[in-house]
Amino acid sequence: MDFFQALFLGLLQGLTEFLPISSSAHLILTPAFFGWTDQGVGFDLSVHLGTLLAVVLYFRREVFGIARDGLLSMAQRRLVGEGALALYLVIGTIPAGLAGLALLDLIDNELRAVGVIFATTLVFGVLLGIADWLPKRQRTLDQLRWKDAVVVGIAQAMALVPGTSRSGVTITAGLFLGMTRETASRFSFLLAIPIIVLASAVKLLEVATSDILVDWSGFLIGGITSFIMAITAIHFFLKWLNTVGMWPYVVYRIVLAGVIYAVLM
Repeated sequence: MDFFQALFLGLLQGLTEFLPISSSAHLILTPAFFGWTDQGVGFDLSVHLGTLLAVVLYFRREVFGIARDGLLSMAQRRLVGEGALALYLVIGTIPAGLAGLALLDLIDNELRAVGVIFATTLVFGVLLGIADWLPKRQRTLDQLRWKDAVVVGIAQAMALVPGTSRSGVTITAGLFLGMTRETASRFSFLLAIPIIVLASAVKLLEVATSDILVDWSGFLIGGITSFIMAITAIHFFLKWLNTVGMWPYVVYRIVLAGVIYAVLM
């Protein structure tokens, strides 16, 4: 992997991980467009770590409060402060964790096809637009219940299929449940933390237990650029959320689906 490829893919991962446009689709399609070889597990690990650090740092106060109150709730055997939100994040992570364990081979070998990405990019983009168009979105984080966490968690499990977009489908589910844009987005971003930790652990185990050689220069470039771009993307996404809504991302997904159909199918 040369410098430009590592830089470009790191920036691309950081930008698309938290925007509702699917990072997996872009990382699969970009090498197909440019004729690059697969970036490898080591690089995937670096950009996952970069985006993980970005979301934890950006939401550091919330993460600290949730972790603290979650531990206190366990110790006192009752919900304390943000303990309920900590519980909902655990509940929301379970479906994707189980689906990942059960369907990993199917996802890696069968569902990374261009046709699948075309369909998921288009269908889930339209669903995001419909969810954002619906009225009466007033629910906030302190109004969430365990059933909401289950629904959003199942939606997150669906994002294992490339092109779906983890942030896109979880925000869509939150909007359909009546959450405000900010609530749906913040819950989606917080829910990203445990799932990225799990994904990073799987890739780290794969690197540690195999003969894979890690390109450390590409690792550093990918990790640093994905961190910088991810924290920037989160900031401006939330800043502009109520001004621009979800429709720019809906239009982008529809256009991208058209490009995929025209060029790669």
